[in-house]
Amino acid sequence: AAVEQRFLEQWFFKITDYAQRLLDNLETIDWSESTKTAQRNWIGASRGAEIDFTVTAHPDSQIKVFTTRPDTIFGATYLVLAPEHPLVDVIMSDVERDSVLKYRERTAKQDLVTRKSSTGKTGVSTGATALNPATGKEVPIWVSDYVLMEYGTGAIMGVPGHDERDFEFSTQFGLPITRVVAGEGQDASTTLDAAYTENESGRLVNSDRFDNLAVPDGKKAIVEWLAAKGVAKPVVNYRLHDWCVSRQRYWGPPIPVIYCDMCGVVQVPEKDLPVVLPFIEDFKPDDSGVSPLARHEEWYRVPCPECGASARRETDVSDTFLDSAWYFLRYPSVGDDSRAFDPELTKKWVPVDSYIGGNEHAVLHLLYSRFVTMVLHDEGLLEFEEPFTRFRAHGHIIREGAKMSKTKGNIVNPDDYITRWGADSFRTYLMFLGGYEEGGDFRDQGISGTRRFLDRLWASVDAVTNGAESAQPADRSPEVMRKLHQTIRKVTEDIPKLGYNTAIAAMMEYMNVLRKGERTPQREEVTPLVPLVASFAPHIAEELWEKLGNSKSVFDSGWPDFDADLAREDNIELVVQVNGKVRGKVTVPRDITQDEAFAVAQKDESMAKFIVGAPRKIVFVPGRLLNIVV
Repeated sequence: AAVEQRFLEQWFFKITDYAQRLLDNLETIDWSESTKTAQRNWIGASRGAEIDFTVTAHPDSQIKVFTTRPDTIFGATYLVLAPEHPLVDVIMSDVERDSVLKYRERTAKQDLVTRKSSTGKTGVSTGATALNPATGKEVPIWVSDYVLMEYGTGAIMGVPGHDERDFEFSTQFGLPITRVVAGEGQDASTTLDAAYTENESGRLVNSDRFDNLAVPDGKKAIVEWLAAKGVAKPVVNYRLHDWCVSRQRYWGPPIPVIYCDMCGVVQVPEKDLPVVLPFIEDFKPDDSGVSPLARHEEWYRVPCPECGASARRETDVSDTFLDSAWYFLRYPSVGDDSRAFDPELTKKWVPVDSYIGGNEHAVLHLLYSRFVTMVLHDEGLLEFEEPFTRFRAHGHIIREGAKMSKTKGNIVNPDDYITRWGADSFRTYLMFLGGYEEGGDFRDQGISGTRRFLDRLWASVDAVTNGAESAQPADRSPEVMRKLHQTIRKVTEDIPKLGYNTAIAAMMEYMNVLRKGERTPQREEVTPLVPLVASFAPHIAEELWEKLGNSKSVFDSGWPDFDADLAREDNIELVVQVNGKVRGKVTVPRDITQDEAFAVAQKDESMAKFIVGAPRKIVFVPGRLLNIVV
């Protein structure tokens, strides 16, 4: 079907008023960096200047241009307006009117995605000119679909010497190209075979009094100069647009507004809320572009709440992202139909302590939730302005080189794996195959490793419950106990950080030490491992806990105690320097003396060759460093 753009009256939330605040708070909230980066890019702050170009034939009309490169204004040789720009109708000449209108008609049949992604440049001249406020020269005004009304002011100054898109446009339509920035080894006359876009190290040329200024200095000086003339001001522009909450469909909460010819826009009284969707059979949208509710006068025709005259309900419904933007505030107050949320319950339960989600919601649900929370905070309805104290974005499971999904045809049926390997083996493998925020590569053969680990754990519990353990003190290994308490520390630290894969790896390492050489384990060496495993393999852990003689659930029996003294390594790595230069490292007892450390270094062949003669001085930092001065 042919694409056609239509102008509709719709409801918006002015999220742009909160753009900078939404950006600033990203510096302090504890969120996944990938999510914060996505929001920064979506908000898209651009620092630059808004500059006025006066239309030559209409001195009262100024074309406002936003640019992040005010330093290049002396190279602005034309202007381009978006086809939808309101000044197009005012300034286009009679000679060019027909071609401009036809171009606008063609553009209206394109969607914005196509316009943003198109590589070819098209456009028509309006026949009008404007004055460059820096040079005083007239520059032609064009219309092109690569300029969008939704960004900046809907107008750009064409600087083909220093912008790739402008260079392509100028080359295609034979417009002048002027160099105003030169790099190393270049000057004002150096030919431009392509746009020179270096934004930091270049220096201004062909820029009158600003010649030889570095680009950053030129930006500041030129904006100050133009501002003094009253034709420019520094501004921050945002990619973020106001949030359109209107939807022309049946499903959704009707927007609670009534239109009256006498009273104008009237809010639905609170006593009449919520506005309930009517039951209709023809709920599908059609090509009229209006809501299905607009086809049902028996529903939308109502008395005006203020004057009683016949009025009309709003037939648009609200965006479902509006619902998800505050659901977490409603949850604690479910059942209380007298208000949206109870202040005391809300104070007790929110903001949300920890939220796990996907990055597909980074710039919609999560951004809108932050905005709505800020607005409610400013209205005095909430004590906090950020909804989620901590947010972590989960990674994706990769299989056969692609994200696992039904559309890729690379999903697996978990029932098959559970039947073959067991639910706990499968569950543990999913948490072991990669970092939580990165995801991992699913390989069928990989699950055998987690199953083998759980089998060895089961066998170890069997060994200590079936009388196989040794009671001889000599069999109790300090190495095993040290590794056990290092493992308790590692798992305890990693679980809150969602480091599930590294926690499991630590337990696997401990199992290798515990059963090294088919060593017979001791009860005190095995018992603490079961609650550590319980978070990952709950069914097996519960069974093993009972086998160990416990009557309470493993989840009600507490967490293993960590002993820092038992976890401490007896040996350390000591850095050895000769004349201040690192020559190697040696493994030595933690309590080694200076003389003993020097003797070890002398015996090490890789270091001995640098120790010539008796040392003049020895600097010894216990546990860290031996520096021999010869």
